Amino acid sequence: MSNWADHAIWWHVYPLGFTGGLYQGPGHRFGHLIDWLDYAVEMGVNGLQLGPVFASESHGYDTIDHFRIDPRLGDDAGFDELVAAARSRGVRVMLDGVFNHVGRGFSAPRHWFRHTGPGADDFEVFEGHHALVALDHDEPEVLDHVIRVMNHWLDRGVSGWRLDAAYAVPPRFWRAAVDRVRSRHPEGWFTGELIHGDYTAYLRESGLDSITQYELWKAIWSSLNDRNLFELVWALERHGEVLGAGLPLTFVGNHDVTRIASKLDDVRHLGHALAVLFTTGGAPSIYYGDEQAYRGVKQDRAGGDDDVRPLFPAKPEDLSAYGWPTYRLHQRLIGLRRRHPWLTHARTESLSLTNTAAALVSTAPGNRLITLLNVGDIETTFDIDVAGLTVLEADEPGDHRNPATVPAHGWQILG
Repeated sequence: MSNWADHAIWWHVYPLGFTGGLYQGPGHRFGHLIDWLDYAVEMGVNGLQLGPVFASESHGYDTIDHFRIDPRLGDDAGFDELVAAARSRGVRVMLDGVFNHVGRGFSAPRHWFRHTGPGADDFEVFEGHHALVALDHDEPEVLDHVIRVMNHWLDRGVSGWRLDAAYAVPPRFWRAAVDRVRSRHPEGWFTGELIHGDYTAYLRESGLDSITQYELWKAIWSSLNDRNLFELVWALERHGEVLGAGLPLTFVGNHDVTRIASKLDDVRHLGHALAVLFTTGGAPSIYYGDEQAYRGVKQDRAGGDDDVRPLFPAKPEDLSAYGWPTYRLHQRLIGLRRRHPWLTHARTESLSLTNTAAALVSTAPGNRLITLLNVGDIETTFDIDVAGLTVLEADEPGDHRNPATVPAHGWQILG
């Protein structure tokens, strides 16, 4: 595989929500997304991670045809226009492959599905969702179908796949699929949605390039809320093991979770979360709206995802002034990561650690950065060697004559 993924920073968009098509009829809505590509590029990203774009019965994860664009978004021509517009800006596109389950309207022979009994409608469903019918991944025709779908859209110009609910699929299925797809598309990149379990073992058994790093996501917001940075350091140590097996997709927000600005108990710690995201190894992904400090709470009810999957306005000028400082912070931190591309594979550990203060050092051969986090109520001076180091980024501008001293609820990055 090419090393292009080592330089990828993704902007994650849920298209049906972003374009306003979720509860609408057919329309040509990809243009709405094209209009925001320059905004994404100016932020510093070079990847567009799309949620479901295929024909489905409701929210996109109940697919009925993997070869047809959801008519609420448009058609093949509109999709091709989006891919071409992204490519012209140096932006790669990753699609969401929902191959663990399908909608009830999906047309396929009975033996493609897992069953709970002999009846015609005795389908096994995904995690209790009646509308999501589980595919049988021991069935060779299902494997052939997934390979055809992946190749079809890679042929059309996309660069990779996020594999939805990968954790519910035997890793041998993914290995068989991606091995065959790579024979035709050696530069394709494949990340699997993994929430729990042994990330390292799954990566090695599945042959995937990446998994979604939920463990680190949880540790970031939880350690900041609980003022327990030991949890963060523990997760970063485990994260280093995952980096030995692949390139995890890292994030502080996505389409399935409460937004980071709502998840944090103290909004002053949003910068801390972003500093960790952009100075640790992995392929960072920014969920649309998080770069504007959008708020939204996921709820366990019908329509409970809508708050975190909203319509984006027509143009950047329509955004609230409130969110632009967070956008500019993303620009600064992405810029720092671009200047230090070795961070993609860096390992991060602690130099100094208390419940409320941590000095984290990210290293790769011949390189290091130090991230200082203070979530306490008083200024903290870290007992670390800062000889030759300067403040590269911080939550507040200043002269930083003593780079080892961080104000209450502050952070800074040294290099």
